[in-house]
Amino acid sequence: MIGKLLRHRFRRTSVVLMWCLGFLAGVGLAHRGQLINGSWCWLGLPTVLVTSRKRTGWLLLWVVLFGLMLGWWRGSVYMQKLATYQSYYDHKVTIRAVAMQDGVYNKYQQMAFDARHVTIVSSAQVLPGKIALSGFDLNAVFAGDEIEASGKLHSSLGSYQGRMGFAQLQLKAHHNGVLTDLRRRFTTGVQNALPEPLASFGMGLLIGQRNTLPPEIAQALLMVGLTHIIAVSGYNLTILLRSAERASGKHSKRLTTLFSFSLIAGFLLFAGTSASIVRAAIVSLLSITAGYYGRKFKPLVLILLAAAITAWANPFYVWSDTSWYLSFLAFYGVMVLAPLLQARWKPRWQESLVLMVALESLCAELTTLPFVLHTFGQMSFIGLLANVLVVALVPLAMLLTFIAGLGGMLLPALVGWLAWPARILLTYMLDIATLLSRIPHVFVQNLSFSLAQMLVCYGMLGSLTIALHFKSKLKNGKITETRKKEQNFERSFQMVNN
Repeated sequence: MIGKLLRHRFRRTSVVLMWCLGFLAGVGLAHRGQLINGSWCWLGLPTVLVTSRKRTGWLLLWVVLFGLMLGWWRGSVYMQKLATYQSYYDHKVTIRAVAMQDGVYNKYQQMAFDARHVTIVSSAQVLPGKIALSGFDLNAVFAGDEIEASGKLHSSLGSYQGRMGFAQLQLKAHHNGVLTDLRRRFTTGVQNALPEPLASFGMGLLIGQRNTLPPEIAQALLMVGLTHIIAVSGYNLTILLRSAERASGKHSKRLTTLFSFSLIAGFLLFAGTSASIVRAAIVSLLSITAGYYGRKFKPLVLILLAAAITAWANPFYVWSDTSWYLSFLAFYGVMVLAPLLQARWKPRWQESLVLMVALESLCAELTTLPFVLHTFGQMSFIGLLANVLVVALVPLAMLLTFIAGLGGMLLPALVGWLAWPARILLTYMLDIATLLSRIPHVFVQNLSFSLAQMLVCYGMLGSLTIALHFKSKLKNGKITETRKKEQNFERSFQMVNN
């Protein structure tokens, strides 16, 4: 059995899939503290190249080992960089850093923002990653500002490598870019056109800006399972790319591809380069590139390849970034599980927008719920209904908010007429979220879900996916065979008539 498997010829997609799995596993193992030298992982590359032509089970085995060692080495390099933080934790230091977004006041009345390009002033030591920074003495902080902060540096969880609170802040340089100014003017235009909290909610839909959203609105969205609509994800980019495809569909494929790439680049520059935006951009770029050359990524391969690329850029995602896991689990539910279930529907049901939104929302919730229960211990019982009532309106709400923002920025005299459609729709969406969140017992917290229970749930979801895949493959095979018989019959009938 094993020998037959080793001699079996596999597809290229299977080879790429197994390499991605091996690489991600290697990155995870590096966090255990066992570091390896880079020369070990490259020793397996000649063997992979020699056996790549036949694509047998031996190649699959060597590809997994090569990916494992490469991921382990990449994680080891990043672990060594992160070790520089250890000597500064729980000590008062002075740092210089660049603000990643405009600062806002937190609940302690401090100016809070994320910062990167962190440098210790006393030793000129450059620290990797980003930190959460908050403090006093500055009335405003804008994206791109160079800040000097003095305070105690602490370790942090999630995607942050450190945090510094109650710091003394000082502005060292103010870097104004054209796009930064344009984004700030557009944000001001939205605020002039729409009252709060509609303005903050609209900016959340457009570019994922959540730091200005009132806490009670953010809590209501969380309780009904709608937080994802104000986080920039693949859904936002999909809306933009579909619009670009319709706008340039009558032109050449090259023009459509260039237009889509330009749209993604502009979106990244305008919305920022947060982890969620970059992940969505990578998935979109891979899909568009494959489509341009007449290829099509298998959804699972696309998800794992995007995960491997982001893990190479920042192994910290694999180690402790919950949003990284949630985004790819949601991708899996929407791109893999939902189409398999949709294939079981009757053709007339597949044209229903409400059913499609309900199915994609249900699949996304199924694939993320075990992880959410294990990590946060909370869940919403009304998320499916809320998504059906709201998510289908997100594209229209984005368009109307964009029109309102342009009106507030360029045509302030007409902003009232241009903004009222956005005001009506955004009010409806927030009212739905608020009303549903007031239903008793729709949001449960403090649920205990062990690691073993989470793995069992994902094992069941994996088994369901495999079963649906083989049923779909069998059904497609029967349809293909029936079509071939019909074509042969038509040819025979034509030959007899001739």
